[in-house]
Parts: sequence; structure tokens; C-alpha cells
Amino acid sequence: MEVKKTDILIVGTGIAGLSLGLKLKDLGHITVLAKKRVFETATSLAQGGIACVMGEDDSFALHIQDTMIAGDGICKRETVELVVRSAPERIKDLINWGVCFDRDPENPQKYHLTLEGGHSRRRILHVGDYTGRAIEKTLLERVFEETNIEILENHFVVKLLTEDEERGSKVIGGLVLDLNQSKPLMILAKVIVLCTGGVGKVYLYTSNPDTSTGDGIAIAYSLGCRIANMEFIQFHPTCLYHPKAKNFLISEALRGEGAVLLNAEGKRFMHKYDPVRKELAPRDVVTRAIDMELKKTGAECVYLDITHLPSDYIKKRFPYIYETCLKYGIDITSQPIPVVPAAHYLCGGIYTNLWGQTDIPNLFAIGECAYTGLHGANRLASNSLLEGICFAHQASLKIRELWPNLKESALNVPKIKDPVIKEIKEEMVFVSHNWDLIRKVMWDFVGIVRSLKMLEFAKKRLEFIQKELEENWGGLYLDLDVMELKNLCTVAEIIVKSAQRRLESRGTHYLIDYPEKRVEYLKETVFTKDE
Repeated sequence: MEVKKTDILIVGTGIAGLSLGLKLKDLGHITVLAKKRVFETATSLAQGGIACVMGEDDSFALHIQDTMIAGDGICKRETVELVVRSAPERIKDLINWGVCFDRDPENPQKYHLTLEGGHSRRRILHVGDYTGRAIEKTLLERVFEETNIEILENHFVVKLLTEDEERGSKVIGGLVLDLNQSKPLMILAKVIVLCTGGVGKVYLYTSNPDTSTGDGIAIAYSLGCRIANMEFIQFHPTCLYHPKAKNFLISEALRGEGAVLLNAEGKRFMHKYDPVRKELAPRDVVTRAIDMELKKTGAECVYLDITHLPSDYIKKRFPYIYETCLKYGIDITSQPIPVVPAAHYLCGGIYTNLWGQTDIPNLFAIGECAYTGLHGANRLASNSLLEGICFAHQASLKIRELWPNLKESALNVPKIKDPVIKEIKEEMVFVSHNWDLIRKVMWDFVGIVRSLKMLEFAKKRLEFIQKELEENWGGLYLDLDVMELKNLCTVAEIIVKSAQRRLESRGTHYLIDYPEKRVEYLKETVFTKDE
């Protein structure tokens, strides 16, 4: 088996992985892995923007308060304060790298700030309605300029390797499938950073890219890392409802600019669920309201209406959404947009400290795959890109601190047997069937509204699928669908176990058996592979 050595191995090419690479470019050789194409990331799909205190009427205290309220009592205040207070400096990083945030048309000396649900002030910087794509493009341009940074596309990490597998000591590399050449590869590194994104593909309907199968969480879990608060899955209220539209998000910024939600009868309904904030209530509130309206009426979708705003303004402010909807025959300047909720963001993940360090020495996790305590039970809009770049900075500081010792360490090839690569002998229908089955089970029974009966049903179904996978699909395959399926089943089981443990309704976790919050509650639901 081929062995490749590098100084730092970063898994993932979103805002967290790319910005970390740029911050560490002078330390040595950096290898960045993309499971598919380099731009197939959740960052690329982010529309709304990135939250940062910049307005004269705003303050760190208000942004902290809004984040804590959205997190519904579960946020770690230390993390929230760190991220909010460091946001202006991290925005400067993006600007220095070349991100051109929109300016205020009435005062070009200032940036245009928009409003989103849960925020008490306008504090969302954006680039039109394709902020993530603009950030991704800019970061990739900077990375491609660096000779010390190497990006390998179509490389999938199967497992992490440790110095001593018996004791689960420090990580020294990863077993990787090179999907370009259909062969296994061992990549050794002094530091490994997981920036693998979320788990949205575990659900039938999601705004996430196809790459969001929880890979980083699954391999960290198998290594012994703690995984926390996986029950808190944020469902975005408004994804485009159209048979040919896949994963297309309708940004919360539309509601920030005045769009209203209508039911199948063309009537507003948010005032019944949140009389004060209405459409600008936090995402969990809006999502449950839409879910209730759909169940009451039997309709397949609700509608988001922004037609009361001037047509030219809509086209200029939301060009990407306008053009995309138009492709599906929907003119958002004159027609309400059909929308439904979809799985959007994981608020839990791999347990880390304020420096992005996991339980395993030399292994870091940042971005959506990590649990930092920032989001609590529900993420405040536009805090996700912010978390990614803030913890990339935090991880870079810690790696630099450790580097004098790390750079002297030898990269010895571990004594492991060459993996046996299996061919798929059975029909792929068995794999695709289990893919679909897991996602439907999760959507139907571990979705927006849950019950203990639903969760137990899901647990049994997933245990059966897991057993079937172990018996019939064990080992290593040079097929991405098979390997992703295993990770998908693992994270699905952790989500269900976490949801069963939290006997209350809080944030994105709504349990009809326990509709109220508990006075004494679990701050964290934490699992390891031994539990």
C-alpha cells in the first residue's frame, strides 16, 4: 500500500478547512482532502451571510444574548463570548483574503447589514444571497496560490490510525481511499484536523450537499472520541418545494427583509405561534409552526411571499434565489414561493475544547462536525460560517503552540496489515435500499416532532440495518455509497440514542411525551463507542 507523508492533514474543504490551511501555510506541507470535488461543501451553499457586530446600535452583549436565547439554555457562555467578541477580527481575515461583502448603497463607506430570525439587530454581512459561494471561491483562490498547500479531490477517509491502537494514543494518520485511482492509501501526518461538515443526508429532505454523511463524526466515534448533543438537528423552515429542485434553500434573509409565510389558504399564520417575533422567530419555532400548519391542512407546502417589495429591489438583493426559482417557473417578484422544512444543521458533534482539540492527542475537529457549545439546542442564523472561521483561528493558535515539539516527531509507518479491498458482488439495490430506508426512518420518526414510541421504533429499525451491514457489507469497499452508508447508519443511531436520553422539549428537540422544559436538565448528552 502506498504511504504518503505530510505535516498537517486537513479533511474537508469548506470555510473551516481552507481558512485553517491558510493560517498554517508557513509551518510545513499541508494536505487537504476533499471527498468529492473541492467546492462540494455546505459553505458553498450558504446564502444568508455571516453574523458580526458592526452596527452603531449593536453590541457584543446583544449578539451574545441573541445566541444564548436561540440556544435555549444549552449554550456554553464561554464559547459564545469567545466567538462573538472575536468575530470582527475574523471578518477582517476574510476581507484581507479578498471577500467583498456588500456595501450599504446609502453609505458605501459601511457594509450592508441585514436581519435574520432570532437577531435583535441588523448584523449579517453578506455577498448578495450567495455569501458562502463567494467565500468558498475566494478561499480556494488563495489556497491555490500556496505551494505548501496540496488539495486532493475524491479522497475519502475510512479510518484514523493511532500510534498504538491498543491504547488509542495520538493519531498519526489515516487510511484513505483514492477514488481517482481506485486504491487504498495511507497518509501519515503530525496533526489531523476533521472539517467534514454535518449529517444532513441522514434525513430524507435536507438543504445539505450530498457529502454531508457524518463521516468525520463516525470515524472520531469509532476511535473513542466523545460525541455530544446529537439530538439537536436544526430544520430550516424554508427549502424550495418543487419536484425538480434538490436541496435548494430559500434564505432566512428574505424574512429578514420582510417576507411573510402563508398557509395553503393564503393566510398568515406565524402570529398564532409567536405573536411578537412572527416570521423572525428562531428557526425551531418557525419550523414547528409550519409543521403544524401542514398537518392541520394536509397541504404539501406553505408559501413565502415577498411580492410586496419592489421588483428591482428583490432582483438585486436576492439574485441567486430569483434566478434559481425562475428556472422552475416561479417568479418571486410576483408569486409566493412554495416552501417546506428540511434538515439543515447539526448543533452537536465531536466534543472539543476552545482550541478545537478532541479527546485524542493531535486530533482536532472544527466546523459543523464539532461540538463547541456555541449553538446549544438551536443555532442562531448566520453563526455557522462564523464558528467555522473562529475555530479555525483557535485551532491554528494551538497547533502553532504545539508545533515546536510536533515538527521533531518522526512519522513512522504503523504496523498494520494491508487492507483487503472487497468488490461488490451483490446488486447495488441492497445498498440503495438501505440508504433510502435510513433516511425515511429518520425523517418519519426522528424529525421535527418526536415521541418516545417513534424513537424506539427508529432504534429497532436502525439496529436491524446495522446488523445487516455488518453481516453482509463488512470490510472495505472502493465504493463511496457503501462506505458512506456505514457512517450514515452510525450517526443515525447516535442521534436516536441522544434523543431518547433527553426527556424534555428544548430547542430543536421537541418530544411530545415531554412538551415542557425541565427545571433540572442535561446540559449535554454525551456518547462514546463503549456506551
